[in-house]
Amino acid sequence: MKIHFRKGGKPVNRTLQMTFLNAEDRNTSISISDPLEELDLAEVEAAMQSIVDTNIFSTAGGDITAKVRAQVISRDVETLLEF
Repeated sequence: MKIHFRKGGKPVNRTLQMTFLNAEDRNTSISISDPLEELDLAEVEAAMQSIVDTNIFSTAGGDITAKVRAQVISRDVETLLEF
């Protein structure tokens, strides 16, 4: 399944936010600005699993231990003045 974003109109700032559990069972997130227009859900899940499996990140609460969710956060931007 792919997620499609509408083109045209106002600019939209998007961030892919991947949330994980750490060793203290607390949520921790990794955010990626301006993800691809079309995200393949299987690829996002595989990337998250790779982060868990390779243990390449550590948090204040210890190692990342599990996936929680992935979400795209969209924010409309309307420039009023630009100098």
